[in-house]
Amino acid sequence: MLEAGSRMRHQPPPLAVVFEALTTPDRDPARPWLRLLDDEQAPRVVRAEHPHLVVWSSLWPRRPDAEVHFHLAADGSYGTQLRWTLLVAEPLPDPSLLGHLRKRLNLLINENLRSTFGQ
Repeated sequence: MLEAGSRMRHQPPPLAVVFEALTTPDRDPARPWLRLLDDEQAPRVVRAEHPHLVVWSSLWPRRPDAEVHFHLAADGSYGTQLRWTLLVAEPLPDPSLLGHLRKRLNLLINENLRSTFGQ
């Protein structure tokens, strides 16, 4: 698998809360954050090691080989440093699709998820 993109950002809540949000994204129907597009599917949790690692299956039926790895670490105070990494099998998607996949992950994680925590 090849790394096709990665980004680390701060999330305000502690590790356990972010871990739960990633392993059960539909846990709070009043605050949905995993709002998928028509060409996307809900991911399965492929692997979870509490509280530092979550691996999702692909969000994209046209790239079923893709995986999203989430690495969580305490930020030294109350919150969490969260890194998502998109891994894909060769060949890499064309640049347009690759940009779309990265943008979607960034929107879902660093905007939608973050907003459910009040940020």
